[in-house]
Amino acid sequence: MRNPDVVVVGAGVIGAACAEALSAAGLRVTVLDRGPLGAGTSAAGEGNVLVSDKGPGPELDLALASLRRWPDLLADLGADVEWDAKGGLVVATGAVEPLLDLAAAQRSAGVDARPLTPAEAFDLEPHLTRAVVAAVHYPQDAQVQPVLVTKALLAAVRRRGGVLRPGVRALGVRLAHGAVAAVRTADGDVPCGAAVIACGPWSGEVSAAFGAPVSVLPRRGVVLVTAALPPGTVRHKVYDADYVGAVASGDADLQVSTVVEATAGGTVLIGSSRERVGFDASPRVEVPRALARRAVGLFPVLRDVPVLRSYGGFRPYAPDHLPVIGADPRRPGLWHATGHEGAGIGLAAATGRLLAELVTGADPHVDPRPFRVDRPGVCA
Repeated sequence: MRNPDVVVVGAGVIGAACAEALSAAGLRVTVLDRGPLGAGTSAAGEGNVLVSDKGPGPELDLALASLRRWPDLLADLGADVEWDAKGGLVVATGAVEPLLDLAAAQRSAGVDARPLTPAEAFDLEPHLTRAVVAAVHYPQDAQVQPVLVTKALLAAVRRRGGVLRPGVRALGVRLAHGAVAAVRTADGDVPCGAAVIACGPWSGEVSAAFGAPVSVLPRRGVVLVTAALPPGTVRHKVYDADYVGAVASGDADLQVSTVVEATAGGTVLIGSSRERVGFDASPRVEVPRALARRAVGLFPVLRDVPVLRSYGGFRPYAPDHLPVIGADPRRPGLWHATGHEGAGIGLAAATGRLLAELVTGADPHVDPRPFRVDRPGVCA
């Protein structure tokens, strides 16, 4: 068997998207993951594909590029990944100006953001609290089943002759003339011409082992899952206006903002929480209580609906809230694709394409400079 051109370390949605795009560009790819494929952060998400939660700037540019890419990519994959172009609704029950100002700025950047009166919001979501005083509708927002889309991307890699190796821990790199020549694993070296670290919240740990540390930290989040409700009870992804502030915050303390959306099976997902507690997965009863209380405030119809379970995960968090995508100048042949926090599903399509363009020397379809590895605060 011929050696791979590129080894991708990490089989979550970002690693899978990078591997898919690299294999589509004609490169031989091997994907390594220390655990099962797609079983880390990607399996603990809601599957958000959002533009509504991002202000103008590089991340929104990447999100819009990804949104444009997803339809063609999913058609190429030929798999049912429960894509739902449901749209988003952001509501305010207090100050209106921040929500409307953000929507105006987003429109200037190419987002379809439509201000609504409370009555118009209730037409879209009849079960919303009547405390809503303003809303913005985002028709471009969508949802996908994260495990299904990750598996579909990896299946495409395998069809093109790529190799998937779950249960293989990457330990570092072997260099030749200062450049990456192989990825060292517990099962032996994997010779290659390039390596991509796409390990989500574990990227800080793995990059340090590879001799090129980046400042990517875990940020824990919890999601509640309710019993199935009648179709149409919750029709869009609905969240309160303080969600955007929570996403952009670097505060280590627990933050809770209300996010409510239905799944294809009729269950309702309730989020979102954010806290920096390292990799501590200990259950904390105050988190689901806070999520449930705020969700009922947004949708009173949920008051007597049973919560079947909760699940949590760790999101990869960069200090400046931007993904890390590109070559590492400290290690020729080493690349990074990480730091997407809770936006990895939505940003995956454009991230994979951008990474493949940079590796192959093609013209990048979005400006890669804001995501460079050697920007301030990222190189550890």
